[in-house]
Amino acid sequence: MIPSLIRSTARSALLLFAVAVLVFAATELLPGDAAEARTRGRASDAELARLREQTGLDDPAWQRFGRWLAGLLHGDAGRSLISDRPVAVLIAERLPATLALTACALLVALPLMLLAAWVGSAPRLRSPAGGAIAAAAAVPQVVVAGALVALFSGLLHWLPRVSLLPIGQSPWQRPELLVLPTLSLALPAAAFGAGLLAGAVADVRRLPHVEDAVLRGVPRWRVAARHVLPFLFAPVLRVLAVICGGLIAATTVVETVFGYNGLGELLVSSVASRDVPTVQAVALLGAAVVLAGLWLADVVRGGTS
Repeated sequence: MIPSLIRSTARSALLLFAVAVLVFAATELLPGDAAEARTRGRASDAELARLREQTGLDDPAWQRFGRWLAGLLHGDAGRSLISDRPVAVLIAERLPATLALTACALLVALPLMLLAAWVGSAPRLRSPAGGAIAAAAAVPQVVVAGALVALFSGLLHWLPRVSLLPIGQSPWQRPELLVLPTLSLALPAAAFGAGLLAGAVADVRRLPHVEDAVLRGVPRWRVAARHVLPFLFAPVLRVLAVICGGLIAATTVVETVFGYNGLGELLVSSVASRDVPTVQAVALLGAAVVLAGLWLADVVRGGTS
């Protein structure tokens, strides 16, 4: 158990470092910089040079990466190049809204994922159900969001078309704003998770005690709850870790579509303004969530094996 925990922790730490390198490299490839975005092309070359010197943008990339990494190790994500506010404060303002949206999406996606994986693993339905699940998982969030808006806002007039939540306001004060963004995230995520989980469910359904319960006429819902689900704890955790990271990434699209002021919208606006420290912190946070979930799943699997 202890060696497995050490290996999982070391692997997660190395992967997080690799992701940090990739995130920093990706931001280096963005055209332009925060100095140009901040001055909107109205500054002279001398003024741009002075601003880049003040913000450290003219330092070599390896120095800026070292400063950024050292700051992260001390809990400092840096300061915004646009507003000069601490990046941690910007994230803290948006994080509750994104956490609420992600939690709602997970609560909706989890039962749908388990149900779809159960149906998709049935021998008689495996081929058509698997095709339907794969097709549903391939639909982009923006298409799902557009269809939901057309149905619930345009046709039925039940829900608002946009989710304009003031920055810092709790989404629970206006829960109707969460419905369409939640469904836009949850439906593709449930289909994607079901596709990942269907194979594990099929393997468990072939275990002797499960087949024996089916032959004895045990109701299918009881077979699923008592004989299948306990053996799926670690696989479900791993899938949820991937889905959770995917949901955080997908909020970039969904929050922008609905005007929902969360981390996804912050990421989009920061990319547009070349606010590199903010982009790096938000992107690395999503990767850290995925790796933490995968680490937890490895720990659970090691403890049950």
